[in-house]
Amino acid sequence: MASAFVLLVGLGNPGEKYERTRHNAGFWLLDVLANSLGATFRAERRYNAEIASATIGGQALHLLKPMTFMNRSGQAVAPWARYHQVAPDRMLVVHDEIDLPPGVARLKRGGGAGGHNGLRDIIAAFGNEQNFYRLRIGVGRPGPSADGVVDYVLKSPPSAERALITTAIDAALAVMPQIVAGEIERAMQHLHTKEPAPSGGS
Repeated sequence: MASAFVLLVGLGNPGEKYERTRHNAGFWLLDVLANSLGATFRAERRYNAEIASATIGGQALHLLKPMTFMNRSGQAVAPWARYHQVAPDRMLVVHDEIDLPPGVARLKRGGGAGGHNGLRDIIAAFGNEQNFYRLRIGVGRPGPSADGVVDYVLKSPPSAERALITTAIDAALAVMPQIVAGEIERAMQHLHTKEPAPSGGS
């Protein structure tokens, strides 16, 4: 069993312009989780982040949303983690994942950034440390007529697609007590065998 997690990082971009975009799926999950736990985010300018504190299953937990913009996420996460003596293997990073379809959420430990600039900056900020857990929220890939990945993730999904992403977030939150407790294999068994919701029209 992995160590219990003490830090959940949700990736996204700050500001109203970006709040409904696919790239903010990490923010979406943390907002729903904080609301369900009665936790409130507060600005910590020292770290350029918003932080909320909560308890799940008796385990104290901190939720962190970098306010640095995606490409500089590590500049918020690493200083906070170092000051509070949180090792990377006790941190879970929640982010959008274009290699998974909407409606799917998956847990993963380690690996490279996979083209995700938020992950890339966190890895660099921890001295090329990659051995932390990720919770990947599927947002799908752009179609052949799209302008590219950056344009795609910085747009809001249509309503049916947003509903699928919300379903994936709900599925991840259902196993969050196991995740936080470090029962990763148990959480994976439930999350990875869950059938994706059927896609609909936009």
